[in-house]
Amino acid sequence: MIRPVRVALAATLTLALTLPAGAATAAPAASVAPALAAGSPAGAVDRATALRWAADTWRSMVAMTDPGTGLPADNIDGDLATGSRAKYTSPTNIGSYIWSALVARELKLIGERELVGRVDAALSSLARLDRHADSGMFYNWYDPATLELLRTWPVDGNPVYPFASSVDNAWLAAALMIVHNALPQLRGKADPLLNAMDFGFYYDPQALGADVPVGLMRGGFWVEPPPGCSLPGNYRDRGPDVHYTCHTYGAFNSETRMISYVAIARGQVPPAHYFGPWRTFPDTCDWSWQEMKPVGGYREYAGVRVFEGAYRYRGLQFVPSWGGDMFEAFMPDMFVPETRWGPNSWARNHPVYVRGQIAHGLDDAKYGHWGFSPASDPAGGYREYGVDAMGLDTPGYTSDQERTSVDYGFEGCPDRPAQPEPAAYGDGVVTPHAVFLALQYAPAEAQTELAKLRRDFDIYGPGGFYDSVAVRSGTVAKRYLALDQGMVLGALGNLLGDDLLRRQFTPGGAERLLRPVMRMEEFSVPARQ
Repeated sequence: MIRPVRVALAATLTLALTLPAGAATAAPAASVAPALAAGSPAGAVDRATALRWAADTWRSMVAMTDPGTGLPADNIDGDLATGSRAKYTSPTNIGSYIWSALVARELKLIGERELVGRVDAALSSLARLDRHADSGMFYNWYDPATLELLRTWPVDGNPVYPFASSVDNAWLAAALMIVHNALPQLRGKADPLLNAMDFGFYYDPQALGADVPVGLMRGGFWVEPPPGCSLPGNYRDRGPDVHYTCHTYGAFNSETRMISYVAIARGQVPPAHYFGPWRTFPDTCDWSWQEMKPVGGYREYAGVRVFEGAYRYRGLQFVPSWGGDMFEAFMPDMFVPETRWGPNSWARNHPVYVRGQIAHGLDDAKYGHWGFSPASDPAGGYREYGVDAMGLDTPGYTSDQERTSVDYGFEGCPDRPAQPEPAAYGDGVVTPHAVFLALQYAPAEAQTELAKLRRDFDIYGPGGFYDSVAVRSGTVAKRYLALDQGMVLGALGNLLGDDLLRRQFTPGGAERLLRPVMRMEEFSVPARQ
C-alpha cells in the first residue's frame, strides 16, 4: 500500500514563487486502434469501447467505497480486494467519488436511485467529519471507515499534523457545486457544507505587493504550529490565527487554478484575481531559474498587468504548467469550459499542450507511448512525472525513472548557460489518466494510445486501466487511485455525456463572475500552429 502524495506534490512542487530569484527563496499505429469515426471528439472515439472503460473504472470506485460510511478509500490494490482498501481518504478523493457517481448515472451504469443513495451517504458522512469551524474547510486525511481525523499515519505510524489544503478543498467544493445543480433533492445536505466553505480564508491580498490590486492563494493552513515553515495569520479576521504555508500559488497553468475558479464563482475573492498568477515568470535574469527564457510581453486586464509569456518546445508555443504534466494542465478543464470561455487563451493552449506530450513520448524520448502525469511509481510508492521542457520548474517533472532532464539555459544570463540535450531517455512512465484527459483534444491519438497500452502491457484489470506502466521494462503499478480513476470517469463523462461535469458546475456564479474575466485574455500562443 502506498501513501499517495499528489496533494503534497501540488503544495510542494507547484510552489508559486512571487518574488524574483534574487529576493526569495514513432507515429501512432492505426492498426491497433478500433475503427475511428470522423467528426466531433466524441464521434472520433468508439463509444462501445469507451463505455466498457467507464464501466470497469466505476467498478474500482465502488470497490474503494466503505459500505458503512459511503466514503471512498484513497486507493485499492489491482485485484479490488476489499481488504486492500487504504485506511485514509481526503476531500479530493471524496469529491472524485461524488462526481464519478454522477458520470455513472449519466452513462447508465447505475440508476437514479443508486446515485442519490450513494451521494446522500457521502454527504451524511461529510457532515460528521471534523472541520475547521471558522473557515468551514476540511482537513486532508480521515479514516474512511471510522470518519476519524487522522493524527497518526496508518501505514508507518508517523504523526499527522491536520492541514486544510486549499486545492483539496477546491475539488470537494466543485463536487458540492455539482450536487447543488444536478441533484436538487440533496441540496439540503450539500448546501450547508458548501456555504460554510470560505476560500477567502486562503487569499493573501498582499502576496504580489501593495501596488498590485490582486493577491494569491496560500497552499493551506494548520491549526497547530507544524514542524518547518509556517506563517501565523488570519486573512478573514475570524477566529484564532491559523498557521499558513510559507508559499502561495502563483503558477497559473496548474491544478491549483481550481482554487481561484471556485473562489471567484462563490464570490469570495475579486474576479480580477484570475490575472494574479504568472503565465510564465518574466523574461529577465531575476527569473532565470525557470526552465527557459519565455517569449511574450505584457498586457493589462481589469487593472492587472500580466506578463503573457510562453515557452517553445519542438516547434510548439504554449503556456507551460509547473511540472509539464497532464493533471495540472487539464483537471480544472473537466469542470470549467476553458476552451469555450477562453477562446484566445485556453482554446489555443490545450490542443498544443497535448501535441507536446505526444511529441515527447513518440519523437523525443522515443518510448513508443505518451501520457505523463503524477502517478503510482511502478517501482513502488508515488512520484511526479511530466515533460520537463513543458514545465516552469527547472529541475522539472521528468518522464522516466532515471529523471532525465533538460536545461535550455536562459539566454543573456551568464548564470544559466544551456546544457547539451539528453543523448537518450530511460524507462519512461506512462499513466492512462493522462491519456484520458487528452481525449477531447486528440481523440484519435488518445484512443490509439490506450489500445497500444493494452496491446503492449498487462495494464488492464477488473477496475479498468491500472495506474501506470514503465514502458521499457514493462513494470506495471497494479493499483487504482480514487483521484486518477475520478479523472478517467470525468473525462469520459464530458466526452460521452455532452460536457456533463461542465454543465453541472458552471450555472450561477461561475457563469456570472468567472466567464467574463476568462474571455478577456489572449495568451502569447499563436491561433494556428
